[in-house]
Amino acid sequence: MEQPVQPAAEIPQTTEGEGKEPTHTHPAIVHSHDHYHVTHHHTGGLLGEFEHRTYWHTHEHDHSALTHSHDYTHEDEDEHHAKEAHVHDHAHPSQSPG
Repeated sequence: MEQPVQPAAEIPQTTEGEGKEPTHTHPAIVHSHDHYHVTHHHTGGLLGEFEHRTYWHTHEHDHSALTHSHDYTHEDEDEHHAKEAHVHDHAHPSQSPG
């Protein structure tokens, strides 16, 4: 019998080193935009080959708080957010655990 998943306590995030942009934290948000998902499709080869398959759609979804560093600008990060593959529970896309 399946049990409901209880959200985990928020775990502190840090970075190991910094990129060109210093370590910073984005607050948790809920928003809506067209976004991508990526799956790994087994091609059936003997060596276990996989190919990427992408799909996209639009709906309200959340992003948990995120602490990170990177080598591109904040402006580029904001501008290209919708081009990044997203991960979330499609049964409850605006209620990620944790």
